Order: sequence, then C-alpha cells, then structure tokens
Amino acid sequence: MKFNFEEGEILLINKPYQWTSFDVVNNIRMFLRGGLGIKKIKIGHTGTLDPLATGLLILCTGKFTKQIEQFKDLDKEYTGTFTLGSTTPSFDLETEVDTVHSWDHITEQEIQNVVKSMTGTFSQVPPIYSAIKIKGKRAYDYARKDQEVVVNPKQVTISAFEITGLRLPYVDFRVSVSKGTYIRAMARDFGKALHCGAHLNALCRNRIGNYHLRDAYELDDLKKSLLE
Repeated sequence: MKFNFEEGEILLINKPYQWTSFDVVNNIRMFLRGGLGIKKIKIGHTGTLDPLATGLLILCTGKFTKQIEQFKDLDKEYTGTFTLGSTTPSFDLETEVDTVHSWDHITEQEIQNVVKSMTGTFSQVPPIYSAIKIKGKRAYDYARKDQEVVVNPKQVTISAFEITGLRLPYVDFRVSVSKGTYIRAMARDFGKALHCGAHLNALCRNRIGNYHLRDAYELDDLKKSLLE
C-alpha cells in the first residue's frame, strides 16, 4: 500500500497499552524520518487516549493535520470493565485503591437501573487526573502534587450504555458518548449510584465517528507494510 504522508494521510492505529498518545505520534514520526527518509513531516493525533486504555487512535499527517479539529466533535464508542467495591483517586488503575466497600449486596436489577439513569444528556465533573487546563496548568499537575483545584462540570451525552457481562465485582460494558465524556468519571458516578464505589479497570476505544478499530493498524504491521 502506498502512502503520501507529505500531502496528507489519515492513519488508524491501535494504541498499545501503557503508551501515551504522544508516544504513538513520536514513534511514527521517528520511523518516517529514519526508516523512510521523510525529514520534514507534520503529524498529530485527533484526540488523546489515556495510557492505560487501548484502541483506536487517529493520526493525521501533512496537509491533513488541518482537519484534526473536525475529528474532535465526533462521538465515540468504548468497551471496558468497571470494578465495584473500591475507588482510586484517578478513578482508574493509575493510582492505588484508597477506599474499599462491600459490593455483595448489589443485584443485577440495581445495576440495570443505574445504567438507565446514566443514559442521556447531563453534567459530568471531569476527573482531576485529566489534561483539562486550569489557570494555565493541566489538572493532573495539581492532582499529582496533592493540590486542591476545582474542575467545572461539562455537559455530555451518553447515547448508549449497556452491560455486556457481569462477573461481580467486575462489570463489562459498552458505551457510546459525545466528545468530552470521561469514562473514568462514569466509573466514579456508577459506583456512587450503587453506593459501593467503583473504578475503571480496563478500557478500549472501538470507534470514532465512522472510523473503527477493526480497520486500524498495529504499529509493527504498519511499519512492515511501509517497508515492503
């Protein structure tokens, strides 16, 4: 397959676990420079995916980097797992468990009731462990220094939310959301609604608009195809 990176390409990448979105961008940029001899190349991603998440990351190169903003308004679909009965400051596995609660009284009907209540449009408070800018700094910069800061709520839409598996305390789910929705914050709110606490245990982004993970490259496979 031939690519014209200087003119512009849209690359669908399956982001590896524990890689930052910038790690992927930098890895591809270095490969294009060193492996293909493209010394000057613009490249950027269309929306951050947390290091502990996997799944679809869209990269734009060359003149297509001017289109990055239009991708940020697209809805997204994720699959993942909540863990009931324990919370963390980051609402995921980035930080250690700080509270533990009983979950064995939770019923499937209660879980389905919460799912229904969390579907629609409402205000969501983003995690303090996020890249949101507050007074010129990222929110996670305050969080990692144990500094208190107020994160303002944002209106989000959860258009679809379904439970795909129950292995209590683990709850597998699929969700379709608007831009700006934090799945880690959904884990927090899910646990609060059940009065047992919860955190995000695993997350994969399957879709951004009409772009799907099933069409994405693994990094090594992309590099191999470019060298053929």
